[in-house]
Amino acid sequence: MRRSPAFSFARGISGSLTALARDRRGVGAVEFAIIAPLLLMLYIGAFEISLGFTVARKVARASSAVADIVSRQTDVNKALLDNMKYVALSITAPYDSTGYSLKITGIQVTGTTSGKVVWSRDQNGATPYTVGSTATVPAELDAVNAFVVRTELVVPHDLLLFAPGLEDSTLKTIDLSKTSYYRQRFGDTIKCTDC
Repeated sequence: MRRSPAFSFARGISGSLTALARDRRGVGAVEFAIIAPLLLMLYIGAFEISLGFTVARKVARASSAVADIVSRQTDVNKALLDNMKYVALSITAPYDSTGYSLKITGIQVTGTTSGKVVWSRDQNGATPYTVGSTATVPAELDAVNAFVVRTELVVPHDLLLFAPGLEDSTLKTIDLSKTSYYRQRFGDTIKCTDC
Protein backbone atom coordinates (compact mmCIF):
# COMPACT_ATOMS: atom_id res chain seq x y z
CA MET A 1 0.00 0.00 0.00
CA ARG A 2 1.35 3.33 -1.01
CA ARG A 3 1.13 6.29 1.46
CA SER A 4 0.13 9.74 0.38
CA PRO A 5 2.75 12.52 0.48
CA ALA A 6 0.71 14.36 3.12
CA PHE A 7 0.85 11.32 5.40
CA SER A 8 4.61 10.99 4.92
CA PHE A 9 5.05 14.67 5.69
CA ALA A 10 2.92 14.43 8.87
CA ARG A 11 4.82 11.34 9.96
CA GLY A 12 8.13 13.13 9.36
CA ILE A 13 7.01 16.12 11.39
CA SER A 14 5.76 13.84 14.17
CA GLY A 15 9.05 11.96 14.21
CA SER A 16 11.04 15.19 14.32
CA LEU A 17 8.98 16.54 17.22
CA THR A 18 9.38 13.27 19.11
CA ALA A 19 13.13 13.36 18.56
CA LEU A 20 13.24 16.98 19.67
CA ALA A 21 11.30 16.14 22.86
CA ARG A 22 13.75 13.34 23.70
CA ASP A 23 16.85 15.42 22.97
CA ARG A 24 18.39 16.77 26.19
CA ARG A 25 21.19 18.81 24.65
CA GLY A 26 20.86 22.50 25.53
CA VAL A 27 18.70 22.01 28.63
CA GLY A 28 21.48 23.43 30.82
CA ALA A 29 21.69 26.54 28.64
CA VAL A 30 17.94 27.11 28.91
CA GLU A 31 18.02 26.64 32.68
CA PHE A 32 20.97 29.03 32.93
CA ALA A 33 19.13 31.63 30.84
CA ILE A 34 16.19 31.43 33.24
CA ILE A 35 18.10 31.32 36.55
CA ALA A 36 21.06 33.68 35.83
CA PRO A 37 19.06 36.94 35.79
CA LEU A 38 17.34 35.98 39.04
CA LEU A 39 20.66 35.20 40.73
CA LEU A 40 22.17 38.43 39.42
CA MET A 41 19.23 40.45 40.77
CA LEU A 42 19.54 38.66 44.13
CA TYR A 43 23.27 39.45 44.32
CA ILE A 44 22.80 43.12 43.41
CA GLY A 45 19.88 43.40 45.85
CA ALA A 46 21.98 41.97 48.68
CA PHE A 47 24.74 44.46 47.85
CA GLU A 48 22.27 47.37 47.87
CA ILE A 49 20.81 46.29 51.22
CA SER A 50 24.21 45.90 52.88
CA LEU A 51 25.35 49.28 51.54
CA GLY A 52 22.13 50.91 52.77
CA PHE A 53 22.59 49.47 56.27
CA THR A 54 26.18 50.72 56.34
CA VAL A 55 25.15 54.25 55.40
CA ALA A 56 22.25 54.14 57.90
CA ARG A 57 24.68 53.17 60.69
CA LYS A 58 26.98 56.05 59.73
CA VAL A 59 24.04 58.48 59.76
CA ALA A 60 23.04 57.28 63.24
CA ARG A 61 26.63 57.57 64.46
CA ALA A 62 27.00 61.09 63.02
CA SER A 63 23.74 62.31 64.57
CA SER A 64 24.72 60.88 67.93
CA ALA A 65 28.26 62.30 67.80
CA VAL A 66 27.04 65.83 67.04
CA ALA A 67 24.53 65.72 69.91
CA ASP A 68 27.21 64.32 72.22
CA ILE A 69 29.73 67.06 71.37
CA VAL A 70 27.19 69.87 71.81
CA SER A 71 25.83 68.41 75.08
CA ARG A 72 29.34 68.59 76.61
CA GLN A 73 29.43 72.39 76.22
CA THR A 74 28.31 74.91 78.84
CA ASP A 75 27.60 77.50 76.16
CA VAL A 76 27.68 77.47 72.38
CA ASN A 77 27.72 80.02 69.57
CA LYS A 78 26.80 80.11 65.91
CA ALA A 79 30.33 79.25 64.78
CA LEU A 80 30.45 76.08 66.88
CA LEU A 81 27.00 74.97 65.74
CA ASP A 82 27.82 75.75 62.10
CA ASN A 83 31.00 73.65 62.32
CA MET A 84 29.05 70.59 63.48
CA LYS A 85 28.18 69.91 59.84
CA TYR A 86 31.84 69.03 59.26
CA VAL A 87 31.69 66.49 62.08
CA ALA A 88 28.63 64.86 60.50
CA LEU A 89 30.14 64.87 57.01
CA SER A 90 33.43 63.39 58.20
CA ILE A 91 31.63 60.51 59.90
CA THR A 92 29.42 59.73 56.88
CA ALA A 93 32.45 59.82 54.54
CA PRO A 94 33.23 58.26 52.06
CA TYR A 95 29.55 58.03 51.18
CA ASP A 96 27.99 60.93 49.30
CA SER A 97 26.08 63.28 51.61
CA THR A 98 25.01 65.80 48.99
CA GLY A 99 21.65 67.29 49.91
CA TYR A 100 21.87 66.35 53.59
CA SER A 101 19.96 68.17 56.34
CA LEU A 102 21.30 68.71 59.89
CA LYS A 103 19.29 70.48 62.59
CA ILE A 104 20.67 71.06 66.08
CA THR A 105 18.19 72.24 68.70
CA GLY A 106 18.54 73.14 72.38
CA ILE A 107 15.37 72.28 74.30
CA GLN A 108 14.56 73.27 77.88
CA VAL A 109 12.26 70.53 79.21
CA THR A 110 9.20 72.03 80.88
CA GLY A 111 7.03 69.01 81.56
CA THR A 112 6.15 65.51 80.55
CA THR A 113 7.49 64.83 77.04
CA SER A 114 7.49 68.50 76.10
CA GLY A 115 9.85 71.46 76.20
CA LYS A 116 10.56 74.88 74.77
CA VAL A 117 13.09 75.57 72.03
CA VAL A 118 15.88 77.77 73.41
CA TRP A 119 18.00 77.87 70.24
CA SER A 120 18.28 75.97 66.95
CA ARG A 121 20.55 75.93 63.93
CA ASP A 122 20.70 74.00 60.65
CA GLN A 123 23.52 73.19 58.23
CA ASN A 124 22.95 76.42 56.28
CA GLY A 125 23.11 78.71 59.32
CA ALA A 126 19.35 79.24 59.45
CA THR A 127 17.01 78.83 62.43
CA PRO A 128 14.73 75.84 61.67
CA TYR A 129 12.61 76.17 64.84
CA THR A 130 11.47 79.43 66.39
CA VAL A 131 12.64 80.22 69.89
CA GLY A 132 9.93 79.45 72.44
CA SER A 133 8.07 76.95 70.28
CA THR A 134 7.03 73.65 71.81
CA ALA A 135 9.16 70.57 71.13
CA THR A 136 8.60 66.98 72.16
CA VAL A 137 11.23 64.89 73.92
CA PRO A 138 11.31 61.15 74.64
CA ALA A 139 9.66 60.02 77.87
CA GLU A 140 12.99 58.94 79.38
CA LEU A 141 14.27 62.54 79.12
CA ASP A 142 11.23 64.32 80.54
CA ALA A 143 12.77 65.36 83.87
CA VAL A 144 11.62 68.86 84.74
CA ASN A 145 14.37 71.51 84.45
CA ALA A 146 16.51 69.32 82.20
CA PHE A 147 18.13 70.64 79.06
CA VAL A 148 18.21 68.41 75.98
CA VAL A 149 20.20 68.71 72.74
CA ARG A 150 18.36 67.24 69.76
CA THR A 151 20.04 66.59 66.42
CA GLU A 152 18.14 65.59 63.31
CA LEU A 153 20.25 64.30 60.44
CA VAL A 154 18.77 63.29 57.08
CA VAL A 155 21.04 61.98 54.31
CA PRO A 156 19.59 61.05 50.91
CA HIS A 157 20.98 57.71 49.73
CA ASP A 158 20.97 56.99 45.99
CA LEU A 159 20.47 53.38 45.01
CA LEU A 160 23.24 52.28 42.68
CA LEU A 161 21.60 49.66 40.49
CA PHE A 162 17.89 49.74 41.28
CA ALA A 163 16.20 49.16 37.94
CA PRO A 164 16.40 50.48 34.41
CA GLY A 165 14.25 53.50 33.69
CA LEU A 166 14.25 54.77 37.30
CA GLU A 167 17.10 57.25 36.91
CA ASP A 168 14.75 60.21 37.34
CA SER A 169 12.30 58.48 39.66
CA THR A 170 11.72 59.38 43.30
CA LEU A 171 12.14 55.68 44.10
CA LYS A 172 15.85 55.86 43.29
CA THR A 173 16.63 57.95 46.40
CA ILE A 174 15.91 56.91 49.99
CA ASP A 175 16.21 59.38 52.88
CA LEU A 176 18.12 57.85 55.77
CA SER A 177 17.46 59.80 58.97
CA LYS A 178 18.28 59.69 62.64
CA THR A 179 17.20 61.92 65.53
CA SER A 180 19.38 61.86 68.66
CA TYR A 181 18.65 63.31 72.10
CA TYR A 182 21.35 64.02 74.71
CA ARG A 183 20.99 65.73 78.10
CA GLN A 184 23.44 68.48 78.99
CA ARG A 185 26.53 67.17 80.80
CA PHE A 186 27.44 70.23 82.89
CA GLY A 187 25.17 72.79 84.52
CA ASP A 188 21.45 73.30 84.04
CA THR A 189 21.39 74.65 80.51
CA ILE A 190 23.48 75.24 77.39
CA LYS A 191 23.31 78.87 76.38
CA CYS A 192 23.87 80.12 72.86
CA THR A 193 25.68 83.44 73.18
CA ASP A 194 24.85 84.85 69.73
CA CYS A 195 21.88 82.85 68.46
